[in-house]
Amino acid sequence: MVGLLIVSHSKKAAEGIFELAIQMAGKEHRVVAVGGMEDGSIGTDALRIRQGIMDANDGDGVVVLADLGSGILSSQMAIDLLEEDIKVEIADAPILEGAVSAAVQAAIGGTMEEVIEAAELAKQVSKLE
Repeated sequence: MVGLLIVSHSKKAAEGIFELAIQMAGKEHRVVAVGGMEDGSIGTDALRIRQGIMDANDGDGVVVLADLGSGILSSQMAIDLLEEDIKVEIADAPILEGAVSAAVQAAIGGTMEEVIEAAELAKQVSKLE
């Protein structure tokens, strides 16, 4: 099953998005949240993200959703630091809506491409229609 990694500068934000995603997809799926720095401060840490990728992986790949630009940079660095051969893609998607959509798609057995597409389609959904 495709894993999902939620990367936020805030531990609380990552945990909240994680809670929403597993509420929709179920706890038995590979959804992992990495937020903030080791000491609890705001930021992103490539080594912690690297570990999150490994934790989210069960062999079918990992889709990463990040909140801000430096979260993307840290995620790219984490991918470069991987020693294992893990298929990892960063979705160009809103972190909350994208994580929920991606988690549901992964839960129903979606491929890596389908999970990414579900995440990225979330940016086109209007909330006010």
